[in-house]
Amino acid sequence: MKSRPGLIPAIVGAVTAPIVIVAIAVVALLDPLWVSFEQARSDVTAWTGFTADQVNQVTGSILANLVFGPPSFDVKLNGVQVLDPKEVSHMQDVRGVFMMLGLVALAALVLLGAAFAFGRGRRLFWRAIELGANVLMVGVVVVGLFVVTFFDQVFLLFHDIFFAQGTFMFDPRTEKLVQLFPDQFWNDTSFVLAVVILALALGLRAFARRRQESIDEEPLAAARTMAPQPGQ
Repeated sequence: MKSRPGLIPAIVGAVTAPIVIVAIAVVALLDPLWVSFEQARSDVTAWTGFTADQVNQVTGSILANLVFGPPSFDVKLNGVQVLDPKEVSHMQDVRGVFMMLGLVALAALVLLGAAFAFGRGRRLFWRAIELGANVLMVGVVVVGLFVVTFFDQVFLLFHDIFFAQGTFMFDPRTEKLVQLFPDQFWNDTSFVLAVVILALALGLRAFARRRQESIDEEPLAAARTMAPQPGQ
């Protein structure tokens, strides 16, 4: 039994497009401008006792180690290391997870590019892309409602999945990592992440629909061009 032409690129596109969208949204929220804005909203200077400039300096170093490496996380203020050994170890674990998920996103991007190259001229491909965007939006809404209702439980479950037990619990009275990134920071960032993903998915769905309409119209335009004109 022959497979439908363009089915494989369509399936690959439907699966990988949501992954790429989520990756883009996550990278956007790693922007120091957003992080600094949200830390100010979360009153991190009061939590840490640092000035705003010191908060930006420390956070910038942590983000640079996370994204670009090396994963030393040894930022210092006035000669004193900001993160204790347990916090450094956790951030190194975070970088490992970040790199793993980054490789997944990169693979998805490559596969999506290949699927686009082979399937962009077929309506089936764009229908699949639209489906992927719709599924992503539904998933974000469902997960978002769950997170809003059970944020602490979801946050703990996420850490239990990716990190060893006991390596991610810190004292907000004394340890800087949770002072730099308090609960309000994560609550607000989770909400904005959902909004960004939804916006990107809506944009992709609209684009996919326009492409479907364009492909539908192309055979009609070609037929009109080839049809005999009056007087010929």
